[in-house]
Amino acid sequence: MLKDLILKNRSYRRFYQNEKISVVQLRDWVDLARNSASARNSQSLKYILSVDESLNSKVFGQLAWAGYLTTWKGPEEGEQPAAYIILLHDTLISVNYFCDDGIAIQSILLGAAEAGYGGCIVHSVNRNHLREILNLSEQYEILYVLALGKPKETVVLEEMKDGDVKYWRDENQVHHVPKRALDEIILEVR
Repeated sequence: MLKDLILKNRSYRRFYQNEKISVVQLRDWVDLARNSASARNSQSLKYILSVDESLNSKVFGQLAWAGYLTTWKGPEEGEQPAAYIILLHDTLISVNYFCDDGIAIQSILLGAAEAGYGGCIVHSVNRNHLREILNLSEQYEILYVLALGKPKETVVLEEMKDGDVKYWRDENQVHHVPKRALDEIILEVR
C-alpha cells in the first residue's frame, strides 16, 4: 500500500556503510524521477551518481547533518551513506525548475524505500567546494545531495506537542519526529 511506503520513507542519517548500492540501482531510481511529472515538461534536472568510496568520502565532507541535533556531527565511519545522488539544475535548459526537484526526490526516495533502502535529503551543502570536487561548470546549479544506504536507525513518528517541530534522539538512539495532527493542517472554508 502507498501509505505504508510513505511511512517507511523517513530521513535516515545513519546507514550500514558496508551494504553497497549498485550504480544500476541508482539508475533505476533516477529513472523513476525521469518518468515523473515535470513542470512545463522542461526536464531540466540532471543527476550525478556516486557509489565510489573515494568520491563518497569527498562528498560526505561537504555536507552538514541534522541541524536540530546540535551535538551530533553526522554519521561516523561505518554509518555513512553507501551512495549519493547529487541533484542538479541545468540552467541552459530552463531558468526555473519549479517543483520538479520535490517530485524527483520523492520518486527516488520512494523507490529506495520500496527496495529496502533509505535516504536523507541534504540541502546544507558546501556547494562551492562540491562544485570543485565534481569539476562542474557554472551551467549546473547544485540543488541537493541525496544520501542513500541501508538504514541503521529507527525513526518513529509521533504527535507534535506544543508546536515543537524539533526532531530528537532518545537514549537508545531512536530518532523521534513530531508531526502535526491532520486536523491542524486541514483548514475549513466557511
